[in-house]
Amino acid sequence: MNPPRSPAGPVRWARDLAMGMRFAAGGGRAGRLRTALTAAGVALGVAVLLLGASVPGLLDARHGREQAREAPDPAHPPRAADDTLRYATADTTFHGTPVRGRLVRPDGAHPPVPPGVGRLPGPGRMLVSPALKKLLDSPEGALLRPRLDYTVAGTLGDAGLLGPGELTYVARPAASAPAHGTRIDHFGPAPGPPPMQPSAVLLVVVAGVALLTPVLAFLGTSVRFGNERRERRLAALRLVGADIRTTRRIASGEALFGSLLGLVAGGALFLAGRQLVPLVTLWDINVFAADVTPGPLAVALIAAVVPTAAVVVTLVAQRGVTVEPLGVVRHRPPVRRRLWWRVALPAAGALLLVPRGGERPWSGTPWDTARLAAGSMLLLWGVTALLPWLVQAVVGRLHRGPVSWQLAVRRLQLNSAPATRAVAGITVAVAGAIALHMLMTGMQAGYARAYAESGKEPRIGLWGEARDWPRTQRALTALRATPGVTAARGFVHTLAGPRPTGDKDPAAPARSVVAVGSCAELRALARLETCHDGEVFTTTTGRERTVAPGATLDLTPPDEPMPGEADEPGPAQARKGARSHPWSVPRDARTVPLRSPAQSRAQVVPDVLATPSALDIRAVGDPTVEFTVDFDRGTPDAVEHLRNTAARLDPAPHEFSAVDNPHDAQLSSIRTGLFAGAVLTLLLIGSGLIISTAEQLHERRRLLSVLAAYGTRRATLGRSVLWQTAVPVVLGLGLALACGLALGALLLTTLDHTVTVDWPVVAAMTGTGGAMILLVTALSLPALWRLMRPDGLRTE
Repeated sequence: MNPPRSPAGPVRWARDLAMGMRFAAGGGRAGRLRTALTAAGVALGVAVLLLGASVPGLLDARHGREQAREAPDPAHPPRAADDTLRYATADTTFHGTPVRGRLVRPDGAHPPVPPGVGRLPGPGRMLVSPALKKLLDSPEGALLRPRLDYTVAGTLGDAGLLGPGELTYVARPAASAPAHGTRIDHFGPAPGPPPMQPSAVLLVVVAGVALLTPVLAFLGTSVRFGNERRERRLAALRLVGADIRTTRRIASGEALFGSLLGLVAGGALFLAGRQLVPLVTLWDINVFAADVTPGPLAVALIAAVVPTAAVVVTLVAQRGVTVEPLGVVRHRPPVRRRLWWRVALPAAGALLLVPRGGERPWSGTPWDTARLAAGSMLLLWGVTALLPWLVQAVVGRLHRGPVSWQLAVRRLQLNSAPATRAVAGITVAVAGAIALHMLMTGMQAGYARAYAESGKEPRIGLWGEARDWPRTQRALTALRATPGVTAARGFVHTLAGPRPTGDKDPAAPARSVVAVGSCAELRALARLETCHDGEVFTTTTGRERTVAPGATLDLTPPDEPMPGEADEPGPAQARKGARSHPWSVPRDARTVPLRSPAQSRAQVVPDVLATPSALDIRAVGDPTVEFTVDFDRGTPDAVEHLRNTAARLDPAPHEFSAVDNPHDAQLSSIRTGLFAGAVLTLLLIGSGLIISTAEQLHERRRLLSVLAAYGTRRATLGRSVLWQTAVPVVLGLGLALACGLALGALLLTTLDHTVTVDWPVVAAMTGTGGAMILLVTALSLPALWRLMRPDGLRTE
């Protein structure tokens, strides 16, 4: 009689996987502990993957709200009507933090309303974000309140904010205040941002590879927690007739159950953790919890890949052992690890990152992006492939030393795979963090140096709309009276064009700048031997002068024509005929040399200098006043007092300065964020290393009991655990340092930037990885003391 045939194919797989899942769920205390360890590790990895998958949606949500609340393209503003309003920018900075401000003034009873606003505020009132209201109500906001001289009428809704911590307001000036800004009839969409620069694309790709690669390595380690105990239990199944393939499928079912449990726990951890996201501000970005939502495709991909990876990793691990009946597990003879393919991986990655001869360093094409991602990943994964060979090669040559050292080295010589698997995640994390920080530091280095150089002198530049010279003089007087201000200079300038006639004046340039100011102010721009009110000067910088005496200029030139406006009448031509104001430079105007930009500190280079009596500012089409103010750094809050004065003079002032260095602030934020991310990743992987170490100690409990019975001191065994963890970690950190520096240098060369290394941060990241050795040892000591009791020799 033939034995019954067992089901084949998917049915057999499903049956064996289900049996393994039942063993994982009800396999006693040891089985439940093993499943809990696997689920905990997978949950942490899944939570990080879901967080990473939420970044694109997060940025899209922020960008959508930003577009919806801004004014549209002002190239063709509408006429005043019942459904239009004036809209102006009134941004400021308070103690280095940007404060977004918008001024609105409706033309009628039905103006457009920005998102987050139910009704526009009344004259002299404003709507503020919750964070700004909290700041204004606190003692820290005492200096900001005079600058925002409006009555708070309410708060802005979430639809009008980029994040819960954003400082922003929408104000309506008093009825007597002059109108500012441009006229609009709706909000959004604002002009879209320019395409991402190639350097930004490079940064995003490298960040994704560097941050997600260690998480994937951690997931691969997590599904193998408790692997040795699982193999011993599978031997009992061989005793009742199961073949090797059946035991492998059952082991895969156990790992599958742990991964599915971890998948659910990771989703719950992610949902709980994202509630803390509004409390975090990174790179000046603060978001709502609802923004941190991964896309459906990403969630489905993670849900499919994690369990599949658990099964594949388990099957691969089972190929290295032979499970026999009667509880015997014979590992196959160790195969000498070959070096050639381990070196080929990082070598291929480096070759992909090096530009070919005659090729631009980085052009941002899809091929460049794919080449960069593949090269970075091969280089990082090549390090993990090199680590097992390096550990085996090094520990094989270590012999002499104290007892603790010999115990650790002998254990690594027998089987270094568990230790290297856990350390591989630390290696990839540190290497990726070093490379990413080098890339960011190199990209920001030029800007940071420029700001540091320009920020040496305590100076602020201000500019805004000008109306007449007496008002400008009163503004200068107010600025000079501000606490902490040591000097203030200012002048009015405007853009002039050729005279509005059919015949072009050969003496008049296409475009020129006319500056108006008192003799004292003009002397800051040019070298004037004598000056009297009513005089006009033309300027030269050592080359030919651009405007000759006697030239006729148009002080209200038309805007640049739009495409198609040059061939037929249109808005530009209409403005030209309606706004033209010819003005002739006196023939007796003297030519004077301009001072260097470092001396004049002006943002424009004037071609004509005029005193107030020679040119009435009110006749100019679009005059702009520019102030340069020096202040004393020793005066407390001198910058904030100066900004308060500027806000009183103009509700919508514009500032240009290096006082609040955004690039240094961004670089500091990037450095902090990367260091925090690296530490969190190391803690994530360190938890796996702790579990792995505790698991190995439990597997060697009989050996530890024997050593304790022979009189081996606890301190000796404790040091052996330290060396057993330290040797792979030190070798891994050495590889990580070399790989991170090489990858960072290759990426900076790809961008054609100078290779810059922030050694304090590199040392901190490497030192954190080294500190993980002490942490793992300290946390594993209680388990070691517990396993060294004599009753560990008892057996049945």
